[in-house]
Amino acid sequence: MSSGAASPHYFLGVDGGGTGCRARIEDEAGIVLGQGLSGPATTRLGIEAAWASVAKAFGAAIEEAGFAAAEIAGIRAGVGLAGIGRKGALEAFRGIGHPFASIDFVSDGVAACLGAHSGQDGAIVIAGTGSIGLGFVEGRDLRVGGYGFPISDEGSGADLGLKAMQLALRAHDGRHERTALLAEVMQRFKDDPFEAVAWMDRASATDYAAMAPMVIRHADQGDPAGRRIVQGAADQIDTFVRVLFEKGAPRVTLLGGLSSPLEPWLAPDVRRRLKPADGDAVSGAIILARKSLCRQRRHARRGI
Repeated sequence: MSSGAASPHYFLGVDGGGTGCRARIEDEAGIVLGQGLSGPATTRLGIEAAWASVAKAFGAAIEEAGFAAAEIAGIRAGVGLAGIGRKGALEAFRGIGHPFASIDFVSDGVAACLGAHSGQDGAIVIAGTGSIGLGFVEGRDLRVGGYGFPISDEGSGADLGLKAMQLALRAHDGRHERTALLAEVMQRFKDDPFEAVAWMDRASATDYAAMAPMVIRHADQGDPAGRRIVQGAADQIDTFVRVLFEKGAPRVTLLGGLSSPLEPWLAPDVRRRLKPADGDAVSGAIILARKSLCRQRRHARRGI
């Protein structure tokens, strides 16, 4: 397209997570032109449902920007999606038609890492419903954990909930001191362990993670069981951070819904070494989109 060099370029970033989806459009100067929100956009919901959520979010951003077809055709999009690593998911998304100049997909974690370090080498530890450590250094991908609950996701909200359930059942049997936290857990099940078993049979990681604020509240109030559980989770996060540094990460950022409540429980050396995030996962998705334009310009210079 001969007029491409003169046409303005726009960048769309989408962060599609398990709780919601956010989209933002910027121009080449980084000025925000439009934003949009929608519901969950994880591949666990299925490819069609996840894409529908992404499309709703970017549709709202395009509408706010007041774009017509010509501007939409000048958009380069970057999309970070929860669960993109599931077998066949990336290929399925790449096969979906779109109106943009280009579109690239990465996991929501990679988008968060790009945003946290402005596209430079670095790593993140996400402590939310699940947990994972990931990053990139000199072209190498780093990964620690994050294989899913209950076999992994140590130090996560789901892990806190699971540990609380385990100790509450032991306390019910007399195998553990019955603290205020463990009593409150069992009250949720009318003090009937078989109510807890029935709940367990259908509970998801999100259901377990819903207990995390209660566990942290009791821990902060000095409850011995709560303190033991939260300190154990913090120890796991300490390990994630240290291993990422050992693997060569020049900087590590702690992200996720549990990052703030867990930070006071982390080891002093880990807390000192953590770096605040430069930007969020939407910023990272926009960096991904900008890289696509850089690639095109490099190819144009080489005559590819």
